[in-house]
Amino acid sequence: MRRLPLTSVVAAASVLALAGCARVPSPLMPALRGSIGTPNSGVLLEGRELRRDAEGLRWLRDNDRHWAEPRFAQAIERAAAYVARERPGGRLTVGDLSTPTGGGPLPPHFSHRSGMDADLLFYATTLDGAPVDSPGFIHFGADGLARDEGHARFLRFDVDREWLLVRALLEDPEARVQWVFVSDVVHALLIEWALARGDSLDTIERADEVMRQPNPGGVHDDHIHVRTTCAPDEMVEGCEPTGPQRRWISYDVPRLDDRDEDLALSLAQPLAPSAPTAPAAVIARPLEAAHTNSRL
Repeated sequence: MRRLPLTSVVAAASVLALAGCARVPSPLMPALRGSIGTPNSGVLLEGRELRRDAEGLRWLRDNDRHWAEPRFAQAIERAAAYVARERPGGRLTVGDLSTPTGGGPLPPHFSHRSGMDADLLFYATTLDGAPVDSPGFIHFGADGLARDEGHARFLRFDVDREWLLVRALLEDPEARVQWVFVSDVVHALLIEWALARGDSLDTIERADEVMRQPNPGGVHDDHIHVRTTCAPDEMVEGCEPTGPQRRWISYDVPRLDDRDEDLALSLAQPLAPSAPTAPAAVIARPLEAAHTNSRL
């Protein structure tokens, strides 16, 4: 997470008050950067593209929709790499994030405008259990099966790898997962699997809290839509938080380093009283005497 400079901390309240009206940098708001505004009506500046060659993932499409708030892109890469190391052979297929500058409209999405959203297709296997790259947005039913029309076959929902991905994102403090939009059916499959594994109840509670089937927005039985929430420094820079706060996510402004703290304390001290100024007449008399003596 980026450390806030002192000037940002002092000005935070003012910036947050103005950010709702200013959605792009301007002479009045030059510090706006990163995710600006809300996921549904924001823009993205100085984002980061999710690497197409990152360990354990691939892009579904070769386009410019793989940009995000930098820490979020890095968190997705870390989670995909973790799954690849834990369960070699499977790759995460990545759909849309945001465009390099965000904004919209971005059909078919209602959001994805400020670098805070990511569509991650489900991990899948053959019926024999061999991992395969997702062929696209194929719909999984309650039996965990989906029809892959392009290859005339059925695929199985890879609940093991999918849970490892969700868990990795939830336990990564930089991911700051606020929502995982997904179908009720897949939600239930993931929670049941996590409980059977004996995973941390705290993590399972987090998953149960953030997973929701959206309405409107489609059933989401073919991918998870992960949304991150603004970090404190990102709010100072223009990110507008929406939705609930999660108990496991920190919303505190980062502590100043020692030098900034000393400066802040010194600025808070009252000024020492200045020496009284002599009356003008008192100052004038010595000047007069000097002028007279100079004529002697």
